[in-house]
Amino acid sequence: MSSYSLAIKILLGIALVSFVGGCSTSQTLLYTPSKKTPATQRPYKINGKKYYPIDSARGYRESGIASWYGNKFHGRKTANGETYNMYAKTAAHKTLPMNTMLLVRNLENGRETVVRINDRGPFSRGRIIDLSYTAANDIDMVRKGTARTEVIALGESTGMDGGGNKLKYQNFNKGNFYIQVGSFLNKNNASDLARFLNNNGMKVSIQPYITNGQTYHRVQVYAGTSLTLARQLEQRILGSGYSGSFVIAR
Repeated sequence: MSSYSLAIKILLGIALVSFVGGCSTSQTLLYTPSKKTPATQRPYKINGKKYYPIDSARGYRESGIASWYGNKFHGRKTANGETYNMYAKTAAHKTLPMNTMLLVRNLENGRETVVRINDRGPFSRGRIIDLSYTAANDIDMVRKGTARTEVIALGESTGMDGGGNKLKYQNFNKGNFYIQVGSFLNKNNASDLARFLNNNGMKVSIQPYITNGQTYHRVQVYAGTSLTLARQLEQRILGSGYSGSFVIAR
């Protein structure tokens, strides 16, 4: 069974924006900073490598390895001058504007969290975002230390680092919602559960998912177009003994 989580649908246009030194391959967006450009938006160099912050997070979507940082940095200053709080939901990114709000989804277990960018990093090769302890705990990656993730920009806030638009969130309460009841390597086990649920009046589908070279068969029950109703069905299924069930949207 998969870990309990809540996945919310984000209806954003997909526009990959890369950063110098990152693990994605696409064009780096360069611009000439003016005298009024905040310090955190100016090109900077770490370990001999130059990074060019991008001027907008609109349409930003990226997949890669996330890590987290905690006690060693707790109480120190972040790149935008705040005091790092490992118990707040914040994160470090190499190039996104400060105060960008990001949905971070752990692709290994489906768990999600929302963070605000207030620092620069991580500068370890192949990592795309550094989460606070609390954010990392939300998506169950503290013990492992890293996880394969997808990050999606929700908007940019005005405030400490200047400029930007007010946040424009999508309506997470509407979409096509499903309850994931189980995930199996053995397709026959998935089929047996799907048949049982279908015989009990539920609309069931099996979705294949490949990770680490293995194909998992995810058994999902259609829950309708309302997140509120999907949550109610989730609780019914959890109460029936399927303790790993959780809501997803697709």
